[in-house]
Amino acid sequence: MGIKTVGIVGAGQMGNGIAHVFALAGYDVKLNDISQDGLDKAMALIRRNMDRQVSKETITRDDMETAIARISTTLALPDLGQTDLVIEAATERETIKQAIFEDLLPHLKPETILTSNTSSISITRLASRTDRPEKFMGFHFMNPVPIMQLVELIRGIATDEPTYNACLEVVENLGKTAASAEDFPAFIVNRILMPMINEAIYTLYEGVGNVRSIDTSMKLGANHPMGPLELADFIGLDTCLAIMNVLHEGLADTKYRPCPLLTKYVEAGWLGRKTKRGFYDYRGETPVPTR
Repeated sequence: MGIKTVGIVGAGQMGNGIAHVFALAGYDVKLNDISQDGLDKAMALIRRNMDRQVSKETITRDDMETAIARISTTLALPDLGQTDLVIEAATERETIKQAIFEDLLPHLKPETILTSNTSSISITRLASRTDRPEKFMGFHFMNPVPIMQLVELIRGIATDEPTYNACLEVVENLGKTAASAEDFPAFIVNRILMPMINEAIYTLYEGVGNVRSIDTSMKLGANHPMGPLELADFIGLDTCLAIMNVLHEGLADTKYRPCPLLTKYVEAGWLGRKTKRGFYDYRGETPVPTR
Protein backbone atom coordinates (compact mmCIF):
# COMPACT_ATOMS: atom_id res chain seq x y z
CA MET A 1 0.00 0.00 0.00
CA GLY A 2 2.46 2.66 -1.16
CA ILE A 3 0.90 6.03 -0.31
CA LYS A 4 2.07 8.94 -2.43
CA THR A 5 -1.02 11.13 -2.82
CA VAL A 6 -3.30 12.36 -0.04
CA GLY A 7 -6.74 13.93 -0.21
CA ILE A 8 -7.91 16.08 2.71
CA VAL A 9 -11.56 17.00 3.22
CA GLY A 10 -11.89 20.27 5.10
CA ALA A 11 -9.48 23.22 5.08
CA GLY A 12 -10.12 24.45 8.63
CA GLN A 13 -7.57 24.55 11.43
CA MET A 14 -7.08 20.77 11.37
CA GLY A 15 -7.24 20.25 7.60
CA ASN A 16 -4.76 22.97 6.71
CA GLY A 17 -2.37 21.74 9.39
CA ILE A 18 -2.57 18.19 8.04
CA ALA A 19 -1.93 19.46 4.51
CA HIS A 20 1.06 21.41 5.81
CA VAL A 21 2.82 18.41 7.38
CA PHE A 22 2.07 16.02 4.51
CA ALA A 23 3.41 18.44 1.89
CA LEU A 24 6.60 19.01 3.88
CA ALA A 25 7.03 15.23 4.14
CA GLY A 26 6.97 14.90 0.34
CA TYR A 27 3.37 13.82 -0.31
CA ASP A 28 1.24 15.34 -3.08
CA VAL A 29 -1.82 16.85 -1.39
CA LYS A 30 -5.29 17.72 -2.69
CA LEU A 31 -7.08 19.98 -0.21
CA ASN A 32 -10.86 20.23 -0.49
CA ASP A 33 -13.34 22.61 1.13
CA ILE A 34 -16.88 23.81 0.49
CA SER A 35 -15.80 27.44 -0.07
CA GLN A 36 -13.08 29.11 -2.10
CA ASP A 37 -12.62 31.61 0.70
CA GLY A 38 -11.88 28.74 3.08
CA LEU A 39 -9.27 27.34 0.71
CA ASP A 40 -7.65 30.75 0.17
CA LYS A 41 -7.42 31.35 3.92
CA ALA A 42 -5.98 27.86 4.43
CA MET A 43 -3.22 28.38 1.87
CA ALA A 44 -2.39 31.80 3.32
CA LEU A 45 -2.15 30.28 6.81
CA ILE A 46 0.02 27.40 5.58
CA ARG A 47 2.39 29.92 4.01
CA ARG A 48 2.53 32.01 7.20
CA ASN A 49 3.19 28.95 9.35
CA MET A 50 5.91 27.70 7.02
CA ASP A 51 7.43 31.20 6.97
CA ARG A 52 7.65 30.93 10.74
CA GLN A 53 9.47 27.62 10.39
CA VAL A 54 11.91 29.22 7.93
CA SER A 55 12.60 32.07 10.36
CA LYS A 56 13.33 29.50 13.08
CA GLU A 57 15.56 27.62 10.62
CA THR A 58 13.66 24.35 11.05
CA ILE A 59 13.11 24.28 7.26
CA THR A 60 14.70 26.15 4.36
CA ARG A 61 13.00 28.57 1.98
CA ASP A 62 13.38 25.96 -0.79
CA ASP A 63 11.69 23.34 1.44
CA MET A 64 8.81 25.73 1.94
CA GLU A 65 8.29 26.60 -1.72
CA THR A 66 8.57 22.96 -2.79
CA ALA A 67 6.03 21.90 -0.16
CA ILE A 68 3.52 24.61 -1.08
CA ALA A 69 3.83 23.57 -4.74
CA ARG A 70 2.76 20.06 -3.72
CA ILE A 71 -0.61 21.32 -2.44
CA SER A 72 -3.48 21.79 -4.88
CA THR A 73 -6.93 22.95 -3.82
CA THR A 74 -10.37 22.02 -5.10
CA LEU A 75 -14.03 22.68 -4.38
CA ALA A 76 -15.00 19.39 -6.05
CA LEU A 77 -15.00 16.42 -3.67
CA PRO A 78 -14.69 13.89 -6.55
CA ASP A 79 -11.23 15.33 -7.32
CA LEU A 80 -9.97 13.47 -4.25
CA GLY A 81 -11.05 10.13 -5.69
CA GLN A 82 -7.75 9.14 -7.26
CA THR A 83 -5.62 9.75 -4.17
CA ASP A 84 -4.10 6.85 -2.21
CA LEU A 85 -5.24 8.09 1.21
CA VAL A 86 -8.19 10.31 2.14
CA ILE A 87 -8.36 12.08 5.50
CA GLU A 88 -11.73 13.56 6.41
CA ALA A 89 -11.19 16.61 8.66
CA ALA A 90 -14.62 18.23 8.60
CA THR A 91 -16.58 19.50 11.60
CA GLU A 92 -17.17 17.10 14.51
CA ARG A 93 -20.72 16.12 13.51
CA GLU A 94 -21.41 12.55 12.51
CA THR A 95 -24.14 13.37 9.99
CA ILE A 96 -21.81 15.69 8.10
CA LYS A 97 -19.03 13.11 8.04
CA GLN A 98 -21.39 10.40 6.79
CA ALA A 99 -22.66 12.68 4.02
CA ILE A 100 -19.08 13.38 2.93
CA PHE A 101 -18.25 9.67 2.74
CA GLU A 102 -21.43 8.90 0.79
CA ASP A 103 -20.59 11.61 -1.77
CA LEU A 104 -16.95 10.51 -2.01
CA LEU A 105 -17.31 6.72 -2.25
CA PRO A 106 -18.35 6.44 -5.92
CA HIS A 107 -15.16 8.25 -6.97
CA LEU A 108 -12.56 6.36 -4.90
CA LYS A 109 -10.08 3.85 -6.26
CA PRO A 110 -10.72 0.35 -4.83
CA GLU A 111 -7.41 0.43 -2.96
CA THR A 112 -7.79 3.93 -1.46
CA ILE A 113 -7.60 4.04 2.33
CA LEU A 114 -10.35 6.15 3.88
CA THR A 115 -9.76 7.76 7.28
CA SER A 116 -11.33 10.26 9.64
CA ASN A 117 -9.63 12.83 11.85
CA THR A 118 -12.56 12.59 14.27
CA SER A 119 -11.62 13.22 17.88
CA SER A 120 -14.44 11.20 19.42
CA ILE A 121 -16.90 9.49 17.02
CA SER A 122 -17.02 5.70 16.63
CA ILE A 123 -14.74 4.55 13.82
CA THR A 124 -16.65 1.28 13.51
CA ARG A 125 -19.91 3.14 13.01
CA LEU A 126 -18.44 5.54 10.45
CA ALA A 127 -16.79 2.64 8.58
CA SER A 128 -20.05 0.70 8.45
CA ARG A 129 -21.54 3.40 6.21
CA THR A 130 -18.83 2.91 3.59
CA ASP A 131 -17.98 0.23 1.03
CA ARG A 132 -14.56 -0.44 2.59
CA PRO A 133 -14.74 -0.93 6.38
CA GLU A 134 -11.55 -3.00 6.21
CA LYS A 135 -9.75 -0.01 4.65
CA PHE A 136 -11.18 2.55 7.07
CA MET A 137 -9.67 3.82 10.31
CA GLY A 138 -9.29 6.80 12.62
CA PHE A 139 -6.33 9.09 11.90
CA HIS A 140 -6.50 11.64 14.72
CA PHE A 141 -3.98 14.48 14.60
CA MET A 142 -3.50 16.89 17.50
CA ASN A 143 -3.89 20.66 17.17
CA PRO A 144 -1.79 22.54 16.07
CA VAL A 145 -0.76 19.79 13.66
CA PRO A 146 2.65 21.17 12.59
CA ILE A 147 3.77 21.34 16.24
CA MET A 148 2.09 18.44 18.07
CA GLN A 149 3.93 15.14 17.74
CA LEU A 150 1.17 12.63 18.52
CA VAL A 151 -1.20 10.91 16.09
CA GLU A 152 -3.85 8.54 17.46
CA LEU A 153 -4.48 5.54 15.19
CA ILE A 154 -7.87 3.93 15.83
CA ARG A 155 -8.93 0.66 14.25
CA GLY A 156 -12.59 -0.10 13.71
CA ILE A 157 -13.80 -3.65 14.25
CA ALA A 158 -13.19 -4.48 10.55
CA THR A 159 -9.94 -2.56 9.92
CA ASP A 160 -7.36 -4.95 8.45
CA GLU A 161 -3.67 -5.16 9.34
CA PRO A 162 -2.31 -3.83 6.00
CA THR A 163 -4.40 -0.66 6.41
CA TYR A 164 -3.15 -0.10 9.94
CA ASN A 165 0.45 -0.73 8.92
CA ALA A 166 0.18 1.64 5.95
CA CYS A 167 -1.11 4.44 8.20
CA LEU A 168 1.56 3.68 10.81
CA GLU A 169 4.22 4.03 8.10
CA VAL A 170 2.75 7.38 7.07
CA VAL A 171 2.93 8.66 10.65
CA GLU A 172 6.59 7.65 10.80
CA ASN A 173 7.27 9.38 7.47
CA LEU A 174 5.74 12.56 8.90
CA GLY A 175 8.23 12.41 11.76
CA LYS A 176 5.45 11.99 14.31
CA THR A 177 4.67 9.35 16.94
CA ALA A 178 1.66 7.04 16.74
CA ALA A 179 -0.42 5.84 19.68
CA SER A 180 -2.79 2.96 19.02
CA ALA A 181 -6.21 3.51 20.63
CA GLU A 182 -9.21 1.22 20.89
CA ASP A 183 -12.48 2.35 19.33
CA PHE A 184 -14.17 3.70 22.45
CA PRO A 185 -15.74 7.18 22.74
CA ALA A 186 -13.09 9.96 22.53
CA PHE A 187 -10.22 7.41 22.33
CA ILE A 188 -7.27 8.23 24.65
CA VAL A 189 -6.37 11.92 24.61
CA ASN A 190 -9.87 13.38 24.69
CA ARG A 191 -11.19 10.70 27.05
CA ILE A 192 -8.77 12.17 29.60
CA LEU A 193 -8.51 15.81 28.48
CA MET A 194 -12.15 16.78 27.88
CA PRO A 195 -13.52 15.75 31.28
CA MET A 196 -10.74 17.86 32.84
CA ILE A 197 -11.78 20.86 30.74
CA ASN A 198 -15.44 20.20 31.54
CA GLU A 199 -14.60 20.07 35.27
CA ALA A 200 -12.76 23.39 34.96
CA ILE A 201 -15.93 24.87 33.42
CA TYR A 202 -17.98 23.44 36.31
CA THR A 203 -15.50 25.08 38.70
CA LEU A 204 -16.23 28.40 36.97
CA TYR A 205 -19.99 27.70 36.83
CA GLU A 206 -20.14 26.97 40.56
CA GLY A 207 -18.15 30.09 41.47
CA VAL A 208 -15.16 28.25 42.93
CA GLY A 209 -12.88 30.52 40.93
CA ASN A 210 -12.98 32.99 38.05
CA VAL A 211 -11.48 32.40 34.60
CA ARG A 212 -8.10 33.85 35.38
CA SER A 213 -7.72 32.14 38.76
CA ILE A 214 -8.66 28.73 37.34
CA ASP A 215 -6.19 29.00 34.47
CA THR A 216 -3.42 30.42 36.65
CA SER A 217 -3.94 27.65 39.21
CA MET A 218 -3.51 24.90 36.62
CA LYS A 219 -0.56 26.56 34.89
CA LEU A 220 1.39 27.26 38.09
CA GLY A 221 -0.01 24.49 40.30
CA ALA A 222 0.05 21.62 37.80
CA ASN A 223 2.67 22.98 35.36
CA HIS A 224 0.25 22.96 32.41
CA PRO A 225 1.45 25.13 29.50
CA MET A 226 -2.09 26.49 29.03
CA GLY A 227 -4.94 26.82 31.47
CA PRO A 228 -7.95 24.56 30.77
CA LEU A 229 -10.28 27.43 29.84
CA GLU A 230 -7.67 28.99 27.56
CA LEU A 231 -7.18 25.56 26.00
CA ALA A 232 -10.95 25.12 25.54
CA ASP A 233 -11.06 28.43 23.65
CA PHE A 234 -8.15 27.26 21.48
CA ILE A 235 -9.84 23.93 20.67
CA GLY A 236 -13.27 25.50 20.10
CA LEU A 237 -16.09 25.31 22.63
CA ASP A 238 -18.39 23.70 20.06
CA THR A 239 -15.86 20.91 19.61
CA CYS A 240 -15.51 20.49 23.39
CA LEU A 241 -19.28 20.24 23.73
CA ALA A 242 -19.56 17.74 20.86
CA ILE A 243 -16.93 15.48 22.45
CA MET A 244 -18.55 15.68 25.89
CA ASN A 245 -21.89 14.74 24.34
CA VAL A 246 -20.28 11.73 22.65
CA LEU A 247 -18.75 10.66 25.98
CA HIS A 248 -22.02 11.20 27.87
CA GLU A 249 -24.13 9.32 25.35
CA GLY A 250 -21.58 6.62 24.55
CA LEU A 251 -20.60 5.73 28.11
CA ALA A 252 -23.93 6.54 29.83
CA ASP A 253 -22.21 7.95 32.91
CA THR A 254 -23.33 11.21 34.55
CA LYS A 255 -19.71 12.20 35.24
CA TYR A 256 -19.48 13.08 31.53
CA ARG A 257 -22.50 15.42 31.56
CA PRO A 258 -21.51 18.64 29.75
CA CYS A 259 -21.50 21.67 32.03
CA PRO A 260 -24.57 23.89 31.39
CA LEU A 261 -22.26 26.89 31.12
CA LEU A 262 -20.40 25.25 28.23
CA THR A 263 -23.74 24.70 26.49
CA LYS A 264 -24.72 28.33 27.11
CA TYR A 265 -21.51 29.67 25.56
CA VAL A 266 -21.98 27.49 22.48
CA GLU A 267 -25.62 28.59 22.14
CA ALA A 268 -24.45 32.22 22.29
CA GLY A 269 -21.98 31.56 19.48
CA TRP A 270 -19.05 32.26 21.81
CA LEU A 271 -16.89 29.41 20.57
CA GLY A 272 -13.45 30.67 21.56
CA ARG A 273 -10.62 32.08 19.47
CA LYS A 274 -12.30 31.37 16.12
CA THR A 275 -15.25 33.66 16.98
CA LYS A 276 -13.15 36.13 19.04
CA ARG A 277 -15.12 35.36 22.22
CA GLY A 278 -15.25 32.40 24.56
CA PHE A 279 -14.00 32.25 28.13
CA TYR A 280 -11.79 35.12 26.98
CA ASP A 281 -12.63 38.08 24.75
CA TYR A 282 -10.04 38.27 21.95
CA ARG A 283 -11.28 41.41 20.24
CA GLY A 284 -8.73 43.72 21.88
CA GLU A 285 -4.95 43.73 21.99
CA THR A 286 -4.83 41.24 24.85
CA PRO A 287 -7.40 38.54 25.82
CA VAL A 288 -9.75 39.56 28.64
CA PRO A 289 -11.73 37.03 30.72
CA THR A 290 -15.47 37.11 30.07
CA ARG A 291 -16.31 35.95 33.61
